[in-house]
Amino acid sequence: MYKVQWVIWQALLAMLMLTLPADLREQLPAAPSAAPAATSASGAVNGPATAPVKHSSWKTQQEAHEESSKIVYLTFDDGPSKLTSQVLDILEEKKIGATFFVLGQMAKQSPEVIRRIADEGHAIGNHTFNHKYNELYHHFSAFWQQIKQTEEIVREITGSRPQLVRAPGGTFGHFDKNYFKLLKDAGYAVFDWDVDSGDSKRKGVPAAEILSNIQKSPLKDRMVVLLHDGAGHEETVRALPQIISYYQSKGYRFETLTPKTKPVQFKVGGSLPKQRISPSEAWVSTHIVPNAALFANAPALAVAVGSVETRLAAGEYRISEGGAYVVPVRAMMERLGAYVSWNPLRQEAEISWEDHEPLILRPEQFEVQGDAIWMPLRTLLELSGHTIREVSFGDKLRRVQAV
Repeated sequence: MYKVQWVIWQALLAMLMLTLPADLREQLPAAPSAAPAATSASGAVNGPATAPVKHSSWKTQQEAHEESSKIVYLTFDDGPSKLTSQVLDILEEKKIGATFFVLGQMAKQSPEVIRRIADEGHAIGNHTFNHKYNELYHHFSAFWQQIKQTEEIVREITGSRPQLVRAPGGTFGHFDKNYFKLLKDAGYAVFDWDVDSGDSKRKGVPAAEILSNIQKSPLKDRMVVLLHDGAGHEETVRALPQIISYYQSKGYRFETLTPKTKPVQFKVGGSLPKQRISPSEAWVSTHIVPNAALFANAPALAVAVGSVETRLAAGEYRISEGGAYVVPVRAMMERLGAYVSWNPLRQEAEISWEDHEPLILRPEQFEVQGDAIWMPLRTLLELSGHTIREVSFGDKLRRVQAV
């Protein structure tokens, strides 16, 4: 039937071509292909044999504009909120990418939005857990704790650790040189911004004012733009399509931030907190130094107990001088389905499972490093009633199988 229709179309087109002036003939639509689309058994027209990844649409669009050296990095802070999905809808419609610096407490409440951000190819950055200045900037260890807390929440949702970090309120007046150095040594990339949209200067900044602030900002070849998708920023959502159109009219393309992007960082200054406590060398050696391995290309460690398997990334485990795997007890056991509690009076850890007697770990059985207790993986598994059957090694993965 399709081929008959095609033949009729060709005949009609030929007749029209004879009656039209030459300058109008080129405006006629081309005839459809004689080869029909593949159909399923039900008669529905099929798409490609392999469905494209959802986020490839805006990335493909960007590849078509690679010739432009002028780049804008749109960044959104304080989400996710109910507004984040609206922002994502606009970005999807416009086929551009952005970077979302998320709060841990909000990510925990809306994991489905975090998954959508990741699935659609946008970048996720760490904006601490609760955004409270009085908790974050008096000593680095408190800032670090919130970074790690949020990092773990995002990892559990997406399977990846955010390496990008943005300080609530920006680094000026908050970060000293030590904050910058410790985060860099730990493997993180800290980003401030070039362009402040002003959408958080006060409550309810109108969309017209947000756009005006953008347009008044000096243009550079590469710019990081500060926006917000947290609660109360409906006007930012309203202004977003116009912001995108403005930069496109100036010849800019949009990209997501990566750890390799040259960071935008404010100079150290302002009213830094007085009597700030610096971390000790011992704290740095047990927290900062191992953390950098999380973002290295070292092999992960897969541990399978029966049909349950989990993985520790490089930096989440270490190898002793004798060649034994040493693991953090809580992270290891809770990922395998157990529950770990700590008794501060007795300095003991209790591991419990359903239908199993609790296992008590006493101080002589483990070592304390920072906020975690560590012990050899083999010892931990054997005390839990499991026997290692096989150990294998690879360039990207080390594997331990137990029963």
